[in-house]
Amino acid sequence: MPKISYRIEKDSLGEVKVPRKALWGAQTQRAVDNFPISGIKMDFPFTNSFVDSLGLIKDAAAKANKSLGLLPARKASAISKAAKEVWQSKHNEHFPLDVFQTGSGTSSNMNANEVIANLASKYSGLDIDPNDDVNMSQSSKMLFLLPLK
Repeated sequence: MPKISYRIEKDSLGEVKVPRKALWGAQTQRAVDNFPISGIKMDFPFTNSFVDSLGLIKDAAAKANKSLGLLPARKASAISKAAKEVWQSKHNEHFPLDVFQTGSGTSSNMNANEVIANLASKYSGLDIDPNDDVNMSQSSKMLFLLPLK
């Protein structure tokens, strides 16, 4: 069995070990570690469509925030590129959460924010924050419900 290497991610709660090749960050890793409720991962057709929808929403939000002058053009472009890859199902393996979560969908929202921020940072060379940039002008609760409508 291959040995997994880790990187250290930091958030408001401190440090957490995240698999080195993972596109997610500290908050997603905490959800994986602390909430293995059912053992059923978000990797079947309905949940893949749900993740695709999150990418589509994040893409639209980046474009809207750019047009409103809230998000610099280079960041918006990088976020849109990364979000498009998410809604094209190119990174489904980076959504490791249990299908059962809190009602507000914070874990799924942060998972999407972290994956998109890491991809966008890689593509642009900019420091793109999952909360301040990718999640700009959004609410976890509303974002989680929108794909279900």
